[in-house]
Parts: sequence; C-alpha cells; structure tokens
Amino acid sequence: MNLKTVGMISSYRSLDQRADWLWQQTPDQFGVWGNMQMQAIAPKPDFLLMYQFDFPKPPQPQSLLDKLRRKQQKPQININSILRGVPPERVIYLLREPPLDEVIDINKRNYQEAQKYCGYISGPDDFVSIPDYMPAIWYHNNSFRELNEMPPPKKVADCSWITSGINRTANHRQRLDFLQLVQSSKIKFDLYGRDLPQWANKSGELGNKWYGMAPYYYNLAIENYAENNWYVSEKMWDALLAWCLPIYYGGSAADKLLPPGSFLRLPSLDAKGIAYIQEVTATPDAWYAAKDAIAEARQIILHKLNLLNWLSNFVDKHS
Repeated sequence: MNLKTVGMISSYRSLDQRADWLWQQTPDQFGVWGNMQMQAIAPKPDFLLMYQFDFPKPPQPQSLLDKLRRKQQKPQININSILRGVPPERVIYLLREPPLDEVIDINKRNYQEAQKYCGYISGPDDFVSIPDYMPAIWYHNNSFRELNEMPPPKKVADCSWITSGINRTANHRQRLDFLQLVQSSKIKFDLYGRDLPQWANKSGELGNKWYGMAPYYYNLAIENYAENNWYVSEKMWDALLAWCLPIYYGGSAADKLLPPGSFLRLPSLDAKGIAYIQEVTATPDAWYAAKDAIAEARQIILHKLNLLNWLSNFVDKHS
C-alpha cells in the first residue's frame, strides 16, 4: 500500500515538535490509519494539517520609537516556508477553539488568512466556510487497542472533575464560579487540575487524565462554550473513554454525535445544577443504567469521530 503522509503544524507548542503526535489513536504502528500515516514533522508530507494554527498578525503602523526597536522584535513568520511545499488543495485548516466573545475576532481573522493557503477550512463556528464538529482527539495515554478492547475498569469512587484555573474569559470565570458552588455544597467529588485558585480544594495535577477518571462512576464535563450546535471537546471523549458517565454541560453537538443515554445533561451552572449533581451522584444507579450506551459511544469515538479516521477519509477523497 502506498501510504500518504500527513504533516501537522499547530500553535499549540507541545504538539508541533512531536514526531509521534496521535500515534496512540490508531491500532496500527507509527500513526497508520487506512491509506495514510500521521507524521507531524515530516519534511515533505503529501498533506498538511494546520491544527489550531494562529496566523501572524498583520504588521501594525509603527511609531519612530518602534522603528528604532525593530531589531529587537521577532521576525514575521513566512507562511509559505512552513507549508513544506504542500499544494493548497492538500492543506487542511481545522480550528478547534470555541468562538468565545473575547476571541471571535481572532478566529475570523484566522479563517480569512487560511483562505490564502488552504483548500479546506473548517471549525465549530457558524461563520466559517465549512462549519463542522471537531474530529475527536483524547488525552489518555492508553493505546488504541487497550481502549478498544477493555471492559469497564473497576469503579471505586463517585465523581471527579478535571479542570483548570484559566480565567481569561467570561465563560472561564463562570465555570470557576460554578466550581465554588460545587465545593460549597455537600457533593462528594475529587478535583484535579492545573493553575487552580488557592481556594480550590484540589487533589493535585495529573500526568495522565486516565487516573482521574477511570476509577470514578461520574465525571463533570463542563465546556467553556455551549452557545452553538457545533462545539464539543475532548472533555466528553476523555470521560467516556474512561468508562465514566459524563454529567455534561455544553451545546447540542453531543446529542447529534453520541447515542441517547451515553451522557447526562447538566441543566445549568447554578443551584439547579448543584441539586441535579447531588441527586445523580448519590448512587451509581445511573452509571449502571448507562453502561451499554457508554460502550456504544466509546466505539463511535474510537472509530468514527477519531481525527485519524477523518484524515484518512480526507486523503481518500483528495488523492
């Protein structure tokens, strides 16, 4: 089989230097899925994925002082130099951040710039040329085969929440406000995450999200954005792949992608939501009732929604 290589560039600094990016999301070795191979740093790939790539801002008018300091400024990125010779019809632009009020102008500018270099431009936004759900990636270190074949792990605890202390947008701050409500209630749950505020009673940070999910019946999966029909993130995929029943707050995209009963809808981030979590997590009954739906959802995530599967289908259509 003549495999087509897919390179990748991202503004997520931890991704674009990793040769093995997403190799754990395929049952085959070296990132192979169907007719393609994911090789993020391939020097001359057949296709290129621009994954949440932020295009440089256009040059701004400079004052005399700015001009005197220009030698100290970082040089502008030459976009053509990082496309590795891939023709536009084989360059894919996928934006995965939600259209929050604070960044919507940045998203629009990225989409506009992408039109100069990319034949396919998509993201979870109504205003992009191809609005679509984000293909699934996840943040467990387990192999694809292990996730695909494992039975439910032993559940020994009620509920967990893995989140961060990011507060740069109103939506992030709303989530932190809800965290305070949850912690002031009688809900029994374990909190994990980075950069959380000092008042947060957390159990620590995790190197592998699996350990903060797999032992729990329930997981609080609270999106930063719930206002359109496209956005759903790894918060859902991670919980389900760990055999948790997600208590989910987000938009309607998840209802269209996953089978009924595979997750629970948190009604709101207020006292009503607190009462709902208390009722559900009081017993593991809801998890047992949802076990078959969780198993079905896991297969959909692993095989259908998987970004590697999405890329393989794209390569098939454009080779």
